[in-house]
Amino acid sequence: MNIYGNYEQSLHKVMDQLLHNIQELNEDEVNHHHPKLYEHLISRVKTPASMTEKCQRKGYPVTTESALRNCKDAIGVRIVCNFIDDIDRCLTLLRQSDWCDIVKEKDYITNAKPNGYRSYHVILNVTTPYKDVDGNIPGHYYAEIQLRTIAMDSWASLEHEMKYKHHIKNPERIGKELKRCADQLASCDVQMQTIRQLINEHD
Repeated sequence: MNIYGNYEQSLHKVMDQLLHNIQELNEDEVNHHHPKLYEHLISRVKTPASMTEKCQRKGYPVTTESALRNCKDAIGVRIVCNFIDDIDRCLTLLRQSDWCDIVKEKDYITNAKPNGYRSYHVILNVTTPYKDVDGNIPGHYYAEIQLRTIAMDSWASLEHEMKYKHHIKNPERIGKELKRCADQLASCDVQMQTIRQLINEHD
């Protein structure tokens, strides 16, 4: 049985609308002669099997209600930006949007995880024309947004790949090298931001 029940199709529709709304925010910025908000968007609806595993791992009942209410990342969107201040601009525009509310924020850029992971996570409560699991129309669906620079995203992809490789020799050394790499990329992001500001000062 699919943990999403009758709502899986709605999840895909909500994700598509969410992407469209984010793209509109970007187009509006560009039309006002501001830099583009992001380099690219990545999206997914968590597979039913993955959501079932998460509910079990978190100790939630394996139900549609758990999948869509207790867990808030059935819909996931990653916004990959060129610069740190583009992340701040995205967050400002999301906070001002009338089609969603930010219900949770986690800043792993200012406070990186011990392994070096850096990203900004927000949970959105998105207003939709589709019936939700509580029977409401318009309905409300949750989505997790991850905002990263290209450097952060490259590091996270590498770390994710390493995490799922078994029988790695010298895992402690690899962990230390990954952490050092994360620190160097963080420094690089700050330098790139400084260069952009210096260029803009002369415009």
